[in-house]
Amino acid sequence: MKSKLKFIIPVVLLLALGGVYKFALSKPAEEPKPKIAGEVYVLPSEFVLNLADGKYAKLGVALVMEPDAHVAADAGHGSSSEAPEGYGSLPQEAVVRDIVTDEVTESSGADLQTRNGRQRLKQSILKRLHAETDVPADSVLFTDVTVQ
Repeated sequence: MKSKLKFIIPVVLLLALGGVYKFALSKPAEEPKPKIAGEVYVLPSEFVLNLADGKYAKLGVALVMEPDAHVAADAGHGSSSEAPEGYGSLPQEAVVRDIVTDEVTESSGADLQTRNGRQRLKQSILKRLHAETDVPADSVLFTDVTVQ
């Protein structure tokens, strides 16, 4: 009986000390960093555009907005409380759509069909967004791409 107690007491003591360390003394586990920091705003209406090489593109576009950016419900569309048809709640959406149209129509179907071409086009759009608008976009996404 004494030999069993000599074995059980240290084991129970080690388990108790391990529990105290785990729950009271160790640092709490860090929460994982979000893969996308911010909100994704999808432009509600798709783009149907003529490309520089005579092809057509149908394109869905979204913007990854800075985490603190809040898109106003009716800002930027005049005094009306409702946005025009095909527009969402982004205050400078007309300018964003104009920039996307300008950049995409100057590209070719091959630019939209390759990963590198799409990345260059997204960076070009983002650079112009930062230069010409107050839209707090961190990146540009193409949600759907069709080239014909």
